Amino acid sequence: MPKVKTNAASKKRFALTGTGKIKRKHAYHSHILTKKSKKRKRNLDHTALVMEANIKAVRELLCLR
Repeated sequence: MPKVKTNAASKKRFALTGTGKIKRKHAYHSHILTKKSKKRKRNLDHTALVMEANIKAVRELLCLR
């Protein structure tokens, strides 16, 4: 049986925490930043955790069992 390849786009976007949760970055923080408030940009800067509903799909993309 061939090796299962990890999705390259996913491995750039997600990271595992020490406890096995999956971290992600917020969207809307890459361009057109002049019209966004400092507070909004600051809050987008932090990482977030992948929601429970999406964990199974992300784990499959990252080839985590």
